[in-house]
Amino acid sequence: MPQGLTQISLPEMVHPIHPLQDLRAVLRLRQIYRALEPDVIHTHQSKAGILGRLVARAVPDAVVAHGVHIIPFERVTPAKHALYLAAERLAARHTDVFIGVSEAAGRAYVSAGITRRGRVHCVRSGMDIARFRDPDLPADWRNLLGANGGNARPRVVLMIAAFERRKRHVPYLKAFAQVANTLPDLKLLLAGKGPEEARVRATVESLGLQDKVVFCGHRPDPEALFALADLSILTSAREGLPRVAMQSMAAGCPMVVQALPGIDEIIDHGRNGLIADGDEMGDAVRLMSELLHDDRRLNHLRKGALATDVSAWALDALLRRTTSLYGLPVRRPRPVAIDRELGLA
Repeated sequence: MPQGLTQISLPEMVHPIHPLQDLRAVLRLRQIYRALEPDVIHTHQSKAGILGRLVARAVPDAVVAHGVHIIPFERVTPAKHALYLAAERLAARHTDVFIGVSEAAGRAYVSAGITRRGRVHCVRSGMDIARFRDPDLPADWRNLLGANGGNARPRVVLMIAAFERRKRHVPYLKAFAQVANTLPDLKLLLAGKGPEEARVRATVESLGLQDKVVFCGHRPDPEALFALADLSILTSAREGLPRVAMQSMAAGCPMVVQALPGIDEIIDHGRNGLIADGDEMGDAVRLMSELLHDDRRLNHLRKGALATDVSAWALDALLRRTTSLYGLPVRRPRPVAIDRELGLA
């Protein structure tokens, strides 16, 4: 951890709804809050955000902020929609400010009656965007592409996405298999790790795509993969405003992405990328295939990507804007005795 920061793990906080574990998490959070007496409680994610804000009543003077990344009540079953909406409205009573990664995320919370417009602000998800500008090729690019020698490269499509079900790798691969034979000189790079990886690998084998698909794993040099790619693709069912979109633009790599709330805040259809039908996987694959067969259009989109202004996603902009929304001076350092109380000393 960076100097000055302390990480406290909560094994009681599990992802699925689990009444007993959730109660344990609430009790542990209350203990931590009371010991720390924080100036700011800033929550993220749906379930953690609900529990974290409900327990914030233990520190009535703290500013409570909630980061909206994925809209939890959209594209889910009616039962989950009702549950998530009710939980968000309850937690909103204990929330001072909502911080969305996109304008669309904030509008969704206002439209759903969770909060009012004046309490929602858009702060772009900050990152070291400069590293994606004019990146070098990865040192191992020949091994990745199976190139035996020389500098000739096949067409490359890149998907950087954790192997999670909502990223929809399997439906994409099934649609991709329908056009794979029309793209003989193509490598599809899948970069990331996650619980769905074994299922995705099995799908690649069952579809006979072993010669087309390269599993890159988790890479410390994502910018280099963009330098290798002709275009990037993302087929998620649910996202906030995916960081990979800004990274792709900064690297000058056009993107094909399925329609997501707020995606048009960075991808301008026909200028720096293409936005496909969010419910029809075949549409994303069709656009990808057409683009790979049209060098003139691909170059036009590449120039558009390079010209895209991504400065709002710079890390310093995130820090400056977020802390201004807290609106509080930093309090005195906490006593060492609190570290002992929490088992951190």
